[in-house]
Amino acid sequence: MSGAADLAGLRVVISAGPTYEDIDPVRFIGNRSSGKMGFALAAAAARRGADTVLVAGPVSLPTPDGVSRHNVRSAAQMHAAVMAALPADIYIGAAAVADFTPRQMSASKIKKRPGSDTLQLELVRTRDVLAEVAAHAVLRPRLVVGFAAETDNVEGYARGKLVNKKLDLIAANRVGVAGSGFECDDNALAVFWDDETRALGPAAKTELAGLLLDLVKERLEAPSRGA
Repeated sequence: MSGAADLAGLRVVISAGPTYEDIDPVRFIGNRSSGKMGFALAAAAARRGADTVLVAGPVSLPTPDGVSRHNVRSAAQMHAAVMAALPADIYIGAAAVADFTPRQMSASKIKKRPGSDTLQLELVRTRDVLAEVAAHAVLRPRLVVGFAAETDNVEGYARGKLVNKKLDLIAANRVGVAGSGFECDDNALAVFWDDETRALGPAAKTELAGLLLDLVKERLEAPSRGA
């Protein structure tokens, strides 16, 4: 792992945690992301001297030392906060942003209707934060890193996202495995770029954060990427 302050002079924006898409004042659509991986990355980046901005979904985690934190709830709010935090040298999209949100939130609690056993919700696509950052003509960071949490065909889906979203790196992990992934302190990552792959872990997310930042810095300084 690289030494202290090797990221000094760089601005790093990291998104972490889930988003909650409100159905009514009581209910929402969410996911199981704990934010631990993104928070570990933010803590490691700040320790290594980076000007670190963390856009955090609704999680109960303390703000790492030296990190500027912006709390959001929905995918739309995360999109706005991430775009407002740019420009940056590095963007790491570790958040589990909802792909869909209710077309309209009910202003009052939706009640069960007598004689009906179903409830229909119309969902619409959210804006793809990671893809929009990577495609931005002016604000695109020098390095854009994505995450992919998959239940199967991890490499296939991850490499598809790498290409389709025009990312520089993507870190993928299999979810639904005991002791790893969502809501856990440990994880294992497979990182893909170009035709290359590097396995990180299994290890604590705090350790993985440092290893991933080592790789990020290595790729940032690769001759093909320029200064």
